[in-house]
Amino acid sequence: MEALVERVNQFFAPIMSTMEPYLPLIAGVSIVMFLASVIIIPFLIVKMPADYFMDRRRKRNWTFSHVLIYVLRNTLAFILFVAGLLMLVLPGQGLLTLIIAAVVSDFPGKFTFERWLLRRKGVLRSINWIRKRYDKPKIEAPEKVKKPKS
Repeated sequence: MEALVERVNQFFAPIMSTMEPYLPLIAGVSIVMFLASVIIIPFLIVKMPADYFMDRRRKRNWTFSHVLIYVLRNTLAFILFVAGLLMLVLPGQGLLTLIIAAVVSDFPGKFTFERWLLRRKGVLRSINWIRKRYDKPKIEAPEKVKKPKS
């Protein structure tokens, strides 16, 4: 067992010595992201219309400004995704950062995934608990879309 621990230490020692000067920066970014998520996520949940998930598809209006926002959002989401992956093995809120990256991003099938996720009782209950604290109506749960038989 001691030999295994020694091999692991030998493997990670160069990585940690390289990362050591950046640990305060990584920790600071992690704290800022955690605090931002604690503030931003409830804010977005409260601002969301109660019938947000009732449409089967999200409506799109592809103007130049919307395309620019789309590109910027997905660039930010990619950066957060990479940072989240790194924070899974480094100090930080890796899983939370990955979730924020998924929320910020806009990829094909995301709305369907969000509707599926919202149909989970624990998720819907948590979201509606936050909304209740701010006297907002409950989010309407989307019905499961049945595929027509061929």
